[in-house]
Amino acid sequence: MIRTPLRPLARILEARASGENPDAIERENLRIRHEQMRDSARGRAEGRLLILSVMFFCAFGVIGARMGVLAATEPAEPRAASAGASIQATRADITDRYGRILATNFETYSLYAQPHQMIDKERVAAELSAIFPDLDHARLIKDFTGSRKFMWIKKKLSPEQKQAVHDIGDPGLLFGPREMRLYPNGKLAAHIMGGASFGREGVHAAEVIGVAGVEKYFDEELRDPARGGKPLALSIDLTVQAAAERVLHGGMQLMNAKGAASVLMDVHTGEIISIVSLPDFDPNARPSPLVEGDASDSPLFNRAVQGVYELGSAYKIFTAAQAMDLNLVNQNTIIDTGKALRVGGFNIGEFQKKNYGKLSVADIIVKSSNRGTGRMALQIGVKRQKEFMKTMGFMDYTPLEIVEATGGKPLYPERWTDLSAVTISYGHGISNSPLHLAAGYAALANGGRYIKPTIVKREGLPEGVRVMGEDTAAYARSMLRKVVTEGTASFGEVQGYAVGGKTGTADKPKPRGGYYKDKVIATFASLFPAHDPRYVLVVTLDEPIETSGKKPRRTAGWTAVPVAAEMIGRVAPLLGLRPEIEPGELAGITLTSN
Repeated sequence: MIRTPLRPLARILEARASGENPDAIERENLRIRHEQMRDSARGRAEGRLLILSVMFFCAFGVIGARMGVLAATEPAEPRAASAGASIQATRADITDRYGRILATNFETYSLYAQPHQMIDKERVAAELSAIFPDLDHARLIKDFTGSRKFMWIKKKLSPEQKQAVHDIGDPGLLFGPREMRLYPNGKLAAHIMGGASFGREGVHAAEVIGVAGVEKYFDEELRDPARGGKPLALSIDLTVQAAAERVLHGGMQLMNAKGAASVLMDVHTGEIISIVSLPDFDPNARPSPLVEGDASDSPLFNRAVQGVYELGSAYKIFTAAQAMDLNLVNQNTIIDTGKALRVGGFNIGEFQKKNYGKLSVADIIVKSSNRGTGRMALQIGVKRQKEFMKTMGFMDYTPLEIVEATGGKPLYPERWTDLSAVTISYGHGISNSPLHLAAGYAALANGGRYIKPTIVKREGLPEGVRVMGEDTAAYARSMLRKVVTEGTASFGEVQGYAVGGKTGTADKPKPRGGYYKDKVIATFASLFPAHDPRYVLVVTLDEPIETSGKKPRRTAGWTAVPVAAEMIGRVAPLLGLRPEIEPGELAGITLTSN
């Protein structure tokens, strides 16, 4: 602001010349200056009041809006969080298909220490060692008397342990709230659940993260606050799972097997009703992985999904089905299996050097003839066989929603020759998991459509990819039924449930090449009821030996088949299947009118 002088010289000279009083000019200029200062101060004050009123209006508006939102929102428990970065401590439950709890959260406490606040460090160390025998007394003394100001002692405490520590009464021992993952069924469905552990940890909360199985596969989804606590519903039936595990464990012990696996699958939806791998573990106290030796010896190894084996003659039905679907043969076509078969410089022989002579295609499956299946494979050809195996899912990972599924990588020859085609036709030269085999048999059972297996409960029926005609699938099912009624799986008959299936006995490969002479992988792939299949069951035993006879027997007909039959007898009623009389074939009678 430019101020006018109170006594401007030009005005003063002019006033003196005209006889006016110069002091009047000074007083007038002073009055004008005071009025300008007053108007300026008033303007500033009015502006400040306006800004202050706007600020108050906005603040009350925000508070009112927030009160309105809170009034319209459903009440919810606050989530645990530590100072600094927020730690999400909530995790959704996991249930079976009927809503029964498989995994949930449990409130507990952690124990930590602030040594500089301890009164009697030696007494505290002694009493903690008595409460927790796994703690080293000398180590505790060293930590308490050192320079550390904070240390974890136990990440999880039982109520009894918390009370015992509380009774020590030392101010340097403190408790932090924790939410841990609890599996109330213990070992049941252990390989499906996988397990959980702590991620980021703070004094007042810890992040629960999945480390394996569905817990890890759906980790982000289970921890998502937007889920609103809605549980993850799996496809398995807890009751069926319990029965399958009990039967398989008993069968593994009875057959002196090293390990065992089973898969029970709905053929129309692709849902896994039960999947078992033995030996197993308790996910509440998940063991450490093996650091040396064979990884498959660890109880953490999921044989049903990660176990990749040559599954033997259980594959023969796929060769017959493809040959029939291509109109190369029908179930009554006669093939000479007694005639020598030499491919790629190798002779293809039968089990125990048998000679079955001339057999129909159906009898080739019933008798489990290698030569008969091999001759059909040569008719099919390498290219078509390879394409068919790919459409059946035998050359890709299974898409099951557990992280271990990617570990079950199929093994097949890089150079697919005529010899490869022949050996693969009867289950050698290609390695898959029991889950692969179950998905393949489901395609035979549901009328020729391949449906991807899932561990999550599905709503509605998936479309599936057609891999063979309905008539072909029906012929294949009739052959599988004959394997049980007339062939190598006679111990698989379960009264009232019309079981159909195929055995597979494959020599177990050595880690460094070659095969063991006295170790096998025995498999029985079955479907029931054969005339209207609802479920597929695959049972695999690792190194079984049946010793009730004079000589030890290792073939699937003596080992895997009886175990599968017992399992079907147990779980079929639990699945709501009633025993019924199998429909017979109608006689060739033509009705005529008079």
